[in-house]
Amino acid sequence: MFALAGAFALFSVTAAPYIGPRRYNRAKLDAYECGIEPSPQPVIGGGRMPVAYYLTAMLFILFDIEMVFLYPFAVAADKLGLFGLVEIVLFVATVGFAYIYVWRRGGLDWN
Repeated sequence: MFALAGAFALFSVTAAPYIGPRRYNRAKLDAYECGIEPSPQPVIGGGRMPVAYYLTAMLFILFDIEMVFLYPFAVAADKLGLFGLVEIVLFVATVGFAYIYVWRRGGLDWN
């Protein structure tokens, strides 16, 4: 079965450039910007995003990662016992230190 899957994948990759459609036009060669006509200069902001935008984005990702680790712990907290509790406390403390660092550096201040 693996050999059949591998042969099909190899055939698909090899044959696609020869049997696929070749209808190039200007629209297909342009950069895609979410359905909006691409422009050389951005409409808002003059081309630069504020650093606070990226800090907020990183904090959002940090919240997501925290939830990814906390949810399985919450589901299996009884089975993990004291070891799981110690591990999750260490994880929350580490994330807490990161939040305190960002807060003290002014990452949560939005101007």
